[in-house]
Amino acid sequence: MSALQGHPPIVGTGPLSGRSGAVLRWSSEEDTAAFAQRLAARPAVTRAFIELHGDLGAGKTTFVRHLLRALGVPGRIKSPTYTLVEPHEGPGFAIWHFDFYRFDDPREWEDAGFREVFEQAGLKLAEWPEKAAGLLPVPDLSLHLLLQADGTREVTVQAHSPLGQELLA
Repeated sequence: MSALQGHPPIVGTGPLSGRSGAVLRWSSEEDTAAFAQRLAARPAVTRAFIELHGDLGAGKTTFVRHLLRALGVPGRIKSPTYTLVEPHEGPGFAIWHFDFYRFDDPREWEDAGFREVFEQAGLKLAEWPEKAAGLLPVPDLSLHLLLQADGTREVTVQAHSPLGQELLA
């Protein structure tokens, strides 16, 4: 069974028929890449805010790398764990990849100018968003990645806005 055949419609074909979420099973990195490619094909992704939840090693940064590659971002795509944000340029739109793992003080949010970044057009991806709770806007889409004992990932994808529902359609 291919990666696309093993997933609900978000990574296959057809709409989710009004549902606002799905539970996926990623058996391999190829499944992660296939999901990222399907998401990248949605025009709405260029203006979305996507939260990524999961423990260390769950695959959040790997997913972001696959998504940015699928969107045409060239060059090295590194984790923003120490810098809090890595900016990228997609074809005609800006992308910001946040990692709030080391985020300790809400004043960092204001000092870093993140409020202004979130007011701009473009794709925003945030790892560890719970560390910035109360400061972030409502995401369009959230992914909760859970590493299973057998090495697969259970991924709960949920839309929180009309744009998020468009991404899942």
